[in-house]
Amino acid sequence: MKRLSFRTRLFLYLLLFAVLPASVVMLGGTLAASRAVPLVSGTRAWERVAESGRAALEQARQAPLTPAQRAALDAHEQELRGSLLQASRFRFLAERVVPVIALFALVGTGLLALFASRVAGHLSRQMSRPLNELVGWTDLIGRGEPLPEGAPKKRGAPEFDTLRRRMRRMARELETARAQEREAERVEAFRETARRVAHELKNPLTPIRFAVERLKRDAPDSLREPVEVLEVESARLEQMARSFSQFGRLPEGPPADVDMAELARYTARSMVAERVPLRLEVGDELPMVRGHHDALARALSNVLINAVEACREGGEVDVRVTKARLEGRDAVEVAVRDTGCGIPAAQLARIWEPYVTSKLGGTGLGLAIARQTVLAHGGAVDAASAEGQGTEIRFVIPVDGAE
Repeated sequence: MKRLSFRTRLFLYLLLFAVLPASVVMLGGTLAASRAVPLVSGTRAWERVAESGRAALEQARQAPLTPAQRAALDAHEQELRGSLLQASRFRFLAERVVPVIALFALVGTGLLALFASRVAGHLSRQMSRPLNELVGWTDLIGRGEPLPEGAPKKRGAPEFDTLRRRMRRMARELETARAQEREAERVEAFRETARRVAHELKNPLTPIRFAVERLKRDAPDSLREPVEVLEVESARLEQMARSFSQFGRLPEGPPADVDMAELARYTARSMVAERVPLRLEVGDELPMVRGHHDALARALSNVLINAVEACREGGEVDVRVTKARLEGRDAVEVAVRDTGCGIPAAQLARIWEPYVTSKLGGTGLGLAIARQTVLAHGGAVDAASAEGQGTEIRFVIPVDGAE
């Protein structure tokens, strides 16, 4: 047997709850009236009083009476007749009023049923439609699909709007948590790969470097150019292994207070080549950041290296350090902007991913390491770029980031 829908069940419950008690009361009242009205009328009692009164009057008239006594008897007889007439009239009405009451009860029950059905239908629609919509939302949330935007077609009671808002917020939080979990799994897989690659590169690199140094000392002039190639390429492999090793681990050691203003000044002046104009802007009374100095310096260095390379055909680099807020916490923002070649829009979303690079011989780990470092400090990263106009990379690091 097919189960009734929630709306139908709710409609029936509301209808029965309204009609059934009222119908019982009306029909019970009609039955009680049909029994009580004849008893209240007293017609039979008045008829017996009239019969006994007439007999008494007949007996009284047979005795010798004075004119005053005879007048009193006549008056009493008139009263008996009038009372009997009234009792007869009341009985006539009583016999016909009960069906009228029953008719009114039936009509009233029908009108009540009609009114209750309208009210029950309205309430069932106002409750069942939004509930069905929200049940559908739970399925979407369970499958990780986005909730429909815009105003709902079936609004329902105001409480449903509150429930919708909270479900939307819950869906956003769940999606954020899922994205973070996927990101954590992906980055962990990248880190594991980086650790393995760094390990495999470091093992043969040490003897190779020793062999190259020996060749530089003992090789004849005819082999000097190949030896220099070996030295450059082995150095590049060593730098690559170092990059993989850095990406394969999070910042280590106990955190300490870091002066981001001083860190930005030193890193910018040491990493930006003299041929590239540098403008440094540092805010007043910047708070200290709880974190890992070397890791933060390395992250900023990677960003500055990219900025300088973007300006190799002309441009300048701006470094700005200011106060900021991140999710209600005090923070410091470090922004690096260049006016170089910029990044195509199709590539901008992937610049933080490991192993994604457009540079010949690059590992694609510079920005990935920077992002990993900032996230490890509880911060956030952002990038904006326009091809041919330059790029801006922003780090926002909370003051208590590495606690």
